[in-house]
Parts: sequence; C-alpha cells; structure tokens
Amino acid sequence: MKKILFSTLAITTLAFTSCSNDDDGVIVDPGPDSINIEVPVTYSFERDGESTVNFPGQTQRILMGEELISSMRDFDIATEQSLLDMYANENSPFGNEDLNSSSRQLRNTVASSEDYFTANTAEAATIRQFFGDLLSAQINEVFPAENTAAAPGVAGQIADGGSTRYVNAGGLEYNQAVTKGFIGALMVDQIVNNYISTTLLDAGTNREDNDNDVPRNDSGTDTQMEHFWDEAYGYAYGTSADLTNPNPTIGDDDSFLNKYIGRVEGDSDFAGIADNIFDAFVLGRAAIVAKDYDVRDEQTTILRELLSQVIGVRAVYYLQQGKNGIEADDFGAAFHDLSEGFGFIYSLQFTRNPATNAPYFSGAEVQEFVDQLTAGNGFWDLTPAALDEMSETIASRFTFTVEQAGTIN
Repeated sequence: MKKILFSTLAITTLAFTSCSNDDDGVIVDPGPDSINIEVPVTYSFERDGESTVNFPGQTQRILMGEELISSMRDFDIATEQSLLDMYANENSPFGNEDLNSSSRQLRNTVASSEDYFTANTAEAATIRQFFGDLLSAQINEVFPAENTAAAPGVAGQIADGGSTRYVNAGGLEYNQAVTKGFIGALMVDQIVNNYISTTLLDAGTNREDNDNDVPRNDSGTDTQMEHFWDEAYGYAYGTSADLTNPNPTIGDDDSFLNKYIGRVEGDSDFAGIADNIFDAFVLGRAAIVAKDYDVRDEQTTILRELLSQVIGVRAVYYLQQGKNGIEADDFGAAFHDLSEGFGFIYSLQFTRNPATNAPYFSGAEVQEFVDQLTAGNGFWDLTPAALDEMSETIASRFTFTVEQAGTIN
C-alpha cells in the first residue's frame, strides 16, 4: 500500500494518477486541511486482517444477464416463459443453481436507482416492461422466422460475413438491444445514480457509522458506505479474472459494461479511460476508509463522466459503422451494428452529466431516437445522412467528435 497526501487543490489532478502501478507513492504538500489517504495499487481493502470488499449480488446479476442473452439465441429450447423467468428469476430458470437459489433478479434492478427512479416509479415500470417486451418479441416474432430470409417488413435471418443474424421486421436484433440496453438500465444506472450517489452513501447514519468504523448489520468487516461503493465497483468488474486488478483482462470478462470499457480503451482517441475509471474506484474507496468525503465525491464526478462517455462513444461508433454498412450494401453487418447502437442509444437516458446532475439525454429525447430508428421499415429505411445527423447530435453533448468515436484508431 502506498501513502498519498492530498491537498484540496490537488484532488482532481491526482484522481487520474494516484493508483498507477508505480511502486513509489506520490507525495503532495498536504497543506493545513489535508487528510492522509492510503491508496492501494489494487482494489484490496482490509480491516483487522479481513477483507472488507463484498459484492456478490453484482456478480450474480451479471451471470444472470449472460445466461439470459445466451438463451435468446437458443431456438431449440428457449420459450417466452423461460426468458421472462430468467428476467425475474422465477421457477429456477438458470443452469447455475447458485443463481436459482438467489433472491436477486434482473427485472427489479433495472431502472431502480435512488436518484433517478425512486420518485419515478411509473417510468421505471415502463422501462422494465420494455425489456420484457423485447424478450417476448424474440420468441413471438424472430423464432418463427428462423429459416425465413429477412426483408423489409419481414422478420428472419440475414447474413453478416460468416455469421447469421436474426432480426425483426425492421432489421433489429432483439438480443443486441437487450444486451446493450442492460449496460445503461442496469449497470450504469446502478453505479452512477445509485451506489456512488451521496443520496445513498450518506443516507441515515451512514456517514457517522463510517466515521466510527461501525459495520453494517450483516457484516463484521465493512461499513454500509464501503459496501455501497463496492457494489458499484462490482457492476464493472464483478466477473473479472482478478477482482482486485481487473484491467489486464478488461473487455474480456463479461458481455456488458466491462466489455465496452475495454472496447473504448482500445481506441487510441480514448486510451487511458480504463485506468482512469479503475483509479477513481480505488481512490474513492480509499477516501471512504480515510473519512475524506470531499475526495470521495470528486471520484463520483469522474466516474459519472467517464462511464457516461463509454455509452456515448459506443452509441456513435455503432451508428457510424451501421452507416458504413448501408453505404456498402452490406445490410447484415449494418443491421448488427445498428442493433448494438440501438441498445447504447437506449442507455443514454441512464447516464449522468456532472455539470447538470441529469442524464446527457432525457428519456423523451431517447424515445425520439428510438422512433427515428424504428419508423416505417426500421433500419431498412435509414439513410447515411440520418445516421450522421443522429451521431452529431449525440457527440455534441459530450467532449468527443463523431470522427473520434466513429472509428477505431
């Protein structure tokens, strides 16, 4: 563990560099009001010789999501009921018995953040039903057309290089819409609008209890505030090969947020974003241990901006790749990319702009995008110009350009 002294003027700068793999700590002139924060190189925290890090629920929900999206392509076994059962964890639907015996589920966690949905229960119900409807439509629209050639207004299969894609009448792959939609509605919403929110972190006596190292009710090691931060961390890294040091395999450990942090990291225009996200998680957790809530909240700001950027970048990327496919008359590739883009666009409403404390795009604005993508014959009717316009609109809310997001350099 390396010891870093923070002054209030140095917090933002050091948030990006404090957890590098350099064994030599960074020492900053602390000034009169500084707090000594010990920042580990990996996400490892102990008290009295025992680990205080715990996030099994996040790992379980990621695994539930993996089984669900895999089952959406199982034409021989999956039924509408089996998919809906996986969504709600009812009737022991999973191959993993640990998931069947869990009280956790995907459906009631979608659109359930404290900041965005506690006072918007009707909106939350609509979003949860949206995903349920996609699961039903996969069975009722796409499965019966498994051996039908897709065409405008006709669900079926379409070639994408050596792969076969299965689309609805508008060219949308429902499984891609669910997968990428979960990244926003489940993972990012729970991180940026729930577990790292001061609304939850400082609820009740949490700050007083953290000041006095009072353990939460069901644990003898971690405080409630520490646990909330760990749960946020789990939605990004809960199935990583090394839970304490996930970046060596970033992008390879799940099909959701972890995968696309890795994809954005792989673009030279955004190189370093994976380290910056991980460093903010580590520094924020270390600040909680040190009872420095200003530094903690600085990391919340960083995480909100960067995780939201992951969604924005990939939304634009897939719109641009879809445009390229349309221009090349490669509709299978185009529709696959646009289906992924559809999910990331849907996820925009769960982002958090630190400057406004609101999503980068509201639910109503997202619905306008969805209406554009699904009007008439859906993807079959989209033009390159329309996709460029949509891309520019999205990029303009962030700090990147369409060119930066639309290609991998």
